[in-house]
Amino acid sequence: MRSVVGALLLVLAPALASAQSPSLQEALLRAKPAVALVISEVAGDVAVRCGAGAETTVTPAPFRETGTGWFIASSGWLITNGHVVSPAYRPPEWLVREQTQKAIKQVCGDRSGTGRARLEPSISVLIANGVRLPASVVKYSPPVAGEAMSGQDLALLKLEAADMPTLALADSAKTRIGDRMHIIGFPGVVLSHELLNSSAKMEASITSGAISGFKQDRANQPVIQTDAAAAWGNSGGPAVNDAGEVVGVLTFVTLSSDAQADIVQGFNFVIPAAAVVKFLEGTSVRRDEPSRFNAAWYAGLRDYFAGNHRRARAELAEANRLLPELPDVRRVTMENDERLKREPLLPWTWVAIGMLAVSATGWAVLLMRRRQRNRFRIPPAEVMRLVDGPDPPIILDVRASDAYARSPVRIPRSLHLPLDSLADGAATVPADPSRTVVAYCT
Repeated sequence: MRSVVGALLLVLAPALASAQSPSLQEALLRAKPAVALVISEVAGDVAVRCGAGAETTVTPAPFRETGTGWFIASSGWLITNGHVVSPAYRPPEWLVREQTQKAIKQVCGDRSGTGRARLEPSISVLIANGVRLPASVVKYSPPVAGEAMSGQDLALLKLEAADMPTLALADSAKTRIGDRMHIIGFPGVVLSHELLNSSAKMEASITSGAISGFKQDRANQPVIQTDAAAAWGNSGGPAVNDAGEVVGVLTFVTLSSDAQADIVQGFNFVIPAAAVVKFLEGTSVRRDEPSRFNAAWYAGLRDYFAGNHRRARAELAEANRLLPELPDVRRVTMENDERLKREPLLPWTWVAIGMLAVSATGWAVLLMRRRQRNRFRIPPAEVMRLVDGPDPPIILDVRASDAYARSPVRIPRSLHLPLDSLADGAATVPADPSRTVVAYCT
């Protein structure tokens, strides 16, 4: 019985292990829908006067900066960098001058002129399915190298949304040099790439590397160094471990010191998750908030990778209903449907395992019943040994009278007491508690 149970555990062990710890591919697919594109835009009108001429109102091309953010709670709470939203949250003076000069050049050309700008800043979040939602800044911490030396370069945004995909925070204190790290985001080089269509550009990209150091910024606050590649637009994106948990938030990418200021790869920095936890103190964010999308998406991926394609179909459909037309959900659903077409009507592997379990249980029950039935039975050789011993047993031949009369078999020194005579009290067993009693029947 133990060997059968052990065999079943060996068969089921891989499935149990995969259910407990998802593969890297599954973990990253879980994480991607929670990452969104953050757009800071400053538009507005500029009243321009060229020399002594009449005043003209023009609308120059808006200033736009993009970055990455990720949902920390399903009710529309999103984390990004402070410097990503800074132009729209607190428009700097240089931006006012730049928009004004742009309008003057548009109207006056090479002539001199004056202008008065009326800016209209806005922040929005573009989800991977193309839906654009307005967002407002609830909490803001400026970048260290910019507006304040003690800043953390974090911003908390609020959107009017529900059941959004979310990412969980890891314990960044447990990270070690060499741990794998994956940066998810929307680098500008992908957003503007001429080879990609519009839907592909809106799908988050992943770059991978490892933790290469633990440093401190200019305000003596901890940062994590990584060799994972990043570019403009990745700022604010989550850096996740192999389990898909957020280890930290990517901050400014590293630039060269020359005049061209090219991006230097292999030396990027991440704000640890512990700083995000501290940043969220005093806010209304509930990190344990349930997400129906997460529940459906995680279950669908788990069953998809486990080969349970029929069950995965309903779960993936629910995830698509809650947040329609996400690229990853759509792709996994299509692959699941294709595999479902090639899947046999019955899951023969599980049928075989079930039959093996039922068969093993049946044999175990039969063996237990036989053992229970034969617990007082002794073999003939043992009887002969007892008969020839110094203290022979009382041997009772309890066969029915007619069977006893017809049978040529007679046991030496036995006493014939039919069962029916014992049952109605016509005969009694010789009472000698010191001797063994052996009964014979057919």
